[in-house]
Amino acid sequence: MNAISPNLPVFSPSVTGQVSPRPEAEPSRTDSSSGKGQPKARASGDSATPEQGLSPEELKQLTELKARDREVRAHEAAHQAVGGQYAGAISYTFQRGPDGAQYAVGGEVPIDVSSVPGDPQATIEKMRVVRAAAMAPAEPSGQDRAVAAEAMQVMLKAQSEVMSGQEETENAKLKPGQGGEDDPQSRTAQQATGAYQTVSAMTDVAEQQRPGFRPVAA
Repeated sequence: MNAISPNLPVFSPSVTGQVSPRPEAEPSRTDSSSGKGQPKARASGDSATPEQGLSPEELKQLTELKARDREVRAHEAAHQAVGGQYAGAISYTFQRGPDGAQYAVGGEVPIDVSSVPGDPQATIEKMRVVRAAAMAPAEPSGQDRAVAAEAMQVMLKAQSEVMSGQEETENAKLKPGQGGEDDPQSRTAQQATGAYQTVSAMTDVAEQQRPGFRPVAA
C-alpha cells in the first residue's frame, strides 16, 4: 500500500497564534436631557472580520495558506476520484493561520499497488487505474510519479505472464492433434498426398504415350 501526495513544503509562518479581531465601537449613550439618545447606525461594511487587525505580513501569509489549502484539497480529490476502489481515505496535514483557522498544507491518499493473485489480466486492468490515479492531478509530485512507475512495472510483469500463458495454451492445443486423423493439418497433408499420387499416375501414362523426345535445357 503506497501513498500518493503533493509532497510539497509546509508553510512556516513568521507570526503564529490567533489574533483577536478589532473591538467594535461602543454605542452612543442616551442623553435624556437633550432627547438625542438614539445610537448611531453602523454601516454594514464596518463589521469585524477575521482579517481585520492583521498585519500586512500576516495577511500575506493568510493568502498563501488559503491558496495552499485549495491546491492540496484539489490534488488529493483528484487522486481519490480516479483511484476509486483502490484508493483509501484522504488524510491532511493542517496548519493554523494567523486568523485562528486550520488550513491544509499537506495530504496523502493510500493506493493499492498489489497484483491480483492468479489473475494477470485483472492485475493489468487494476494497474491502469492505479497509474491513472497517481498522475491525475494537474501537477503530480515526485511521490505520485514513483507510484505510477511502480504500477507500470507490475503491469508489465502481468502482461508478460499473459503472453506466456497464451503461448502455452496454443502449444497444448497443437500437440495432442499432431499426426491424428482429426487434426486439420493431418487431413490437409493426406489430401495433398492423394492429389500428388493421382497427378503422378496421370503423368506416367502421358509419358508412356508421348514420343521419345527428351527435353533440352535452354
